[in-house]
Amino acid sequence: MEHPENEAIYKGLKVNKGVSAPTINPYLKHIPKRNNLSAAEYVEGILKGNITILSRAVTLVESSKQDHQQLAQEIIEKCLPHTGPSVRIGFTGVPGAGKSTSIDSFGMHIIRQGHKLAVLAIDPSSERSKGSILGDKTRMEALSREKNAFIRPSPTAGSLGGVARKTRETIILCEAAGFDTVFVETVGVGQSETAVHSMVDFFLLIQLAGTGDELQGIKRGIMEMADGIVINKADGDNLERAKLAANSFRNALHLFPPTESGWIPQVLTYSGYYATGIQEIWDMINEYISFTRNNGYFDKKRHEQAKYWMYESINEMLRSTFYHNCEIETQLPLMERKVLNNEISSFVAAKQMIDLFLK
Repeated sequence: MEHPENEAIYKGLKVNKGVSAPTINPYLKHIPKRNNLSAAEYVEGILKGNITILSRAVTLVESSKQDHQQLAQEIIEKCLPHTGPSVRIGFTGVPGAGKSTSIDSFGMHIIRQGHKLAVLAIDPSSERSKGSILGDKTRMEALSREKNAFIRPSPTAGSLGGVARKTRETIILCEAAGFDTVFVETVGVGQSETAVHSMVDFFLLIQLAGTGDELQGIKRGIMEMADGIVINKADGDNLERAKLAANSFRNALHLFPPTESGWIPQVLTYSGYYATGIQEIWDMINEYISFTRNNGYFDKKRHEQAKYWMYESINEMLRSTFYHNCEIETQLPLMERKVLNNEISSFVAAKQMIDLFLK
């Protein structure tokens, strides 16, 4: 078809002749379709260390679809005999303490020593939109380029218990894929610390100095869970403040009762940005692992964690079954209106709904 713009009356205009058919990337037709794999194929790929298949298996674990969950549980069950020998380390601290930067520095340190590292980051979701940024990987610039590192952020999606259980199942898959070190990063707020503490061998608390009253960081609950405390950003003008903060934490630790493991938590300073003091922190972690393996606490803690997650899974399954029951779904809005109209108390309403469910 000729373009009228090319006629003589339109001086200075010229439209080239178009093509008869749109161009298509010649390589597009050679891209293989994403076939659905069987559980055995997933397990085979995971055991070979195939990162693509591992990622797809983790997606199944995180999915809420029933068929995905069934397939994921079958994969996990077959991977279980190939798990266990890794070291699991939890990282917590207030937002802005430098958890992601620290993980990047620590991770590169152990990868240079020949280890394979999996980083699982629990990312908070918006209560309104339920969306997550999942930006932890962008803050781990060095690790994200390493072939021996696997970084997987997971959204809480409003259910911390659910994502914590899925993170534990992801640990199993990562260990089966040959990752001998697993880092789990918390969102740094609320109950996430307790959930992560129940799935790791060593729990590291990252703190900052020079941000106000140092004693504000000394919270009994989180301090009792910590196996080691590190003061980040101990560099430049902040170095002396970091040392003073470390002394404050050491003094506070003396007020706490002895730990069940018999280990005395250490307090160290370091700079995640300049990667100084990393070796001392890793030496502390190795010393703890050796100490607890020798006195039997390491295996005891793993057994207690397995039992804890069995009961947590029971609670979650009961909750899911309750809310997906047809009669409950029908009666719950009616009972809710009665409570709002003060026709019945919240406790009586709950008991009636439970009685209905058990029938």
